[in-house]
Amino acid sequence: MLEGAKSIGAGAATIASAGAAIGIGNVLSSSIHSMARNPSLAKQLFGYAILGFALTEAIASFAPMMAFLISFVFQVP
Repeated sequence: MLEGAKSIGAGAATIASAGAAIGIGNVLSSSIHSMARNPSLAKQLFGYAILGFALTEAIASFAPMMAFLISFVFQVP
């Protein structure tokens, strides 16, 4: 019973990867729209876009970590 719950928890933790992909798409979309509206700020907006990508990928890196914690650290007594 507990092994099944661990598998479900680890699978649910990896759903954050899909959320990160959606977040990266939103960052890229907003960057393209803002650069099309005001090309003179393209250099500054690119820095903000890179920061957005980095923060979104940081969230994505927590998903496998949590999945491994659920799978291997929480052992059945």
